[in-house]
Amino acid sequence: MSDTQSRTIVLESLESDRPFIDKLADELQELVDTHQIDVSHDQLVRCVEHLCYVEQVNRYINLTRISDMEDALVLHILDSLLFLPYLSDSSGSFLDIGTGAGYPGIPLALCSSLTGVLLDSVGKKIRAVHAFANELGLSSVLCVHDRVEDYARAHRDSFSYVVARAVAPISVLIEYATPLLCKNGSLVISKGQLTQDEFDTGMKTARICGLQLVQHDTYELPREMGHRELLVFAKNRVSSVKLPRATGLARKQPLV
Repeated sequence: MSDTQSRTIVLESLESDRPFIDKLADELQELVDTHQIDVSHDQLVRCVEHLCYVEQVNRYINLTRISDMEDALVLHILDSLLFLPYLSDSSGSFLDIGTGAGYPGIPLALCSSLTGVLLDSVGKKIRAVHAFANELGLSSVLCVHDRVEDYARAHRDSFSYVVARAVAPISVLIEYATPLLCKNGSLVISKGQLTQDEFDTGMKTARICGLQLVQHDTYELPREMGHRELLVFAKNRVSSVKLPRATGLARKQPLV
């Protein structure tokens, strides 16, 4: 194991950064107001605190390629909070596939009453996310180092929502999410530029897995920072194939 992989995550106090955090939170407030996302200013401050911790750890563990904090307000926090209106069951639970630096899972947990599992197959990322959650006092999330297919075998039908942001093609995410979702649960996916081929393959995979597309919305991020498509699939039928399949098959041998 390399030094980077085994290194204990130590987070520095943010108290000296408080004026900067407050400034970023004010900017973030304007962004979420523009998109009519219902969150409190205190919740946004905590989202910025999370971002500051990510910036600290990113100096020695590659968590994100986005180094500019102003850009990260949009490309990490706002991009994550776009999921929030689609998670309407306040007593439900969610699983974040490929959480990376904790996006979208930590902002969703900070800005809702949902409980969550933040899942990633990269151990050093999960150790960092666990440190972030502890420092933020976020007891509503569990940080798990595992492959999604392996985790699904022990946690079938466990989640109201599965969320995924820039992780894999739609068809792969549908296959990953299906065994994890409870009946009538929802898979919520955020994509950038979605090709017609990826969409069509996803629709065919959804029919096989017992999911149905129930909502498809598009957004333009501020400052011309990108296009987003939010797709919501409901689990309303039994899958016609046994899931999860062997680990890795969703990518190597797609259903469609």
